[in-house]
Amino acid sequence: MSGPGGAPGLRTPSLRRRVTLVVVALVAVLLVVLVAATELALRERLDDQLRQRLVERAGVADALVGEVDDRDLARRLEGEGVSAVVRTADGEVFAEGPLAGAAGVAPGDGEDATGGSGGTGGDSSEGGGPADGGPRGPATVPSPLRGDPGPPDPPGATPAVQESGDLLTVSRSLADGSTLLLLADASDVRETVAQVRLVLLVTAVAVLLATALVVPLVVGGALRPLRRITDVARSITRGDRGRRLRPTAPGTDLGRTALAFDEMLDEVVGAEARAVDSEARLRDFVSDAAHELRTPVTGIRAAAEHVLRTDPPREEREQVLVDLIREAQRAGRLVDDLLLMARIDRGLALVTGPVDLRSVAEEVARSPRPGPAVVRVAGGPVVAAADRDRVVQVLGNLVDNAVQAGARQVELRSFYDGDAAVVEVVDDGPGIPAADRERVFDRLVRLDPARERRAGGSGLGLSIARGLARAHGGELVCREPAGGAGTRMRLTLPAGATADGPVGAATTPRG
Repeated sequence: MSGPGGAPGLRTPSLRRRVTLVVVALVAVLLVVLVAATELALRERLDDQLRQRLVERAGVADALVGEVDDRDLARRLEGEGVSAVVRTADGEVFAEGPLAGAAGVAPGDGEDATGGSGGTGGDSSEGGGPADGGPRGPATVPSPLRGDPGPPDPPGATPAVQESGDLLTVSRSLADGSTLLLLADASDVRETVAQVRLVLLVTAVAVLLATALVVPLVVGGALRPLRRITDVARSITRGDRGRRLRPTAPGTDLGRTALAFDEMLDEVVGAEARAVDSEARLRDFVSDAAHELRTPVTGIRAAAEHVLRTDPPREEREQVLVDLIREAQRAGRLVDDLLLMARIDRGLALVTGPVDLRSVAEEVARSPRPGPAVVRVAGGPVVAAADRDRVVQVLGNLVDNAVQAGARQVELRSFYDGDAAVVEVVDDGPGIPAADRERVFDRLVRLDPARERRAGGSGLGLSIARGLARAHGGELVCREPAGGAGTRMRLTLPAGATADGPVGAATTPRG
């Protein structure tokens, strides 16, 4: 899916559903591994215990042989799931335990006719065989031991446990020549393991169901901050620009997201405020520019209509024409200033080079201007990297502004301030209040409430001067005068090469 302009849109799958599926799948895999590992470990443990029990009984037989008779030996070895069959060297068989039948001998075989536990030889003439009444022969090892368990282990050797299906056996030769057969059934172990497996599987299913029910609730709680972000964004869309998230833990993932969201909102709201302010200033500027142009245009029209309609005498007509030219010049200056401000805003091209600010100040001081004001120059040679014509224009605007404000003494002081070349224009005029020292650089601003236009001033002189200073990479500010009276304008420009140093190449920086 693509957004505006063909750009791919942001994929927004359900976090709750994805997290739930991932967690349930992970828990299922872990439970399967747990059930399999538990079953394997339990079966191996129980099998090992059963084998160890057979080995231990074989060791007990080695210790008891010769101490007890064969019948008693079989009885002592039987128990805890182990059956014992003892075949003497004479062929008598004594079997004890439920698994004795696996060896072809019923429990109690070897008892005599009186019901005693004495063994009966294979050649006894009393009592028939189990099926045909004939004499019982020596015990053999039929199913499931027909697969020969192998020759008996010699006395003292480590017993070897043989396995046939669920039946575990140990066949061992004893020191007295008899043979011992120990049997254990592992089917109980298999049943126990199967029961444990069933319990684990039922428990695993219950755990999966509980996980599927609980995880969405937990995830929903964890995603609650995202819902708040959404609510704040919608409220801001509806006009509540002051709402913010203000995360309590800005170091977390959601905290960083909320902090970035707040910073974005601050920038957006600030940009909106600046745009509104800029629009208001633009409207005011257009209104002021129209107001400034209306007066000379009105004068031009009135003078022209007067000449055309009344055909005044020569002297009066010449005076009217002089007024008409003066108003036309005034309108022309205002238009030129507006065009210059537009060029400064777009980026004024400058041809910079080494400029001696003292010589520029002397040139400005020599320029004729009306009124009794005296313009003096102080300070030594100061070289700046600047456009000489534009510096002349800036200093000329500052001096003219001081003279129009009523100053009688104007002094231009040039000096270095660190790596900057500085010219200060100081006058003894009425001065500028501290609250207005920045506002005077706004466009079409006059501090005179009556909006008096001294010598046709448009109110753009200081704005143009600051724009030219900044186009050079410098600054123009109004500072507190040293004596507390008058005005002190400070022009700062990048210092250039001295007379004895290298001269930089001309550049055309953009404002």
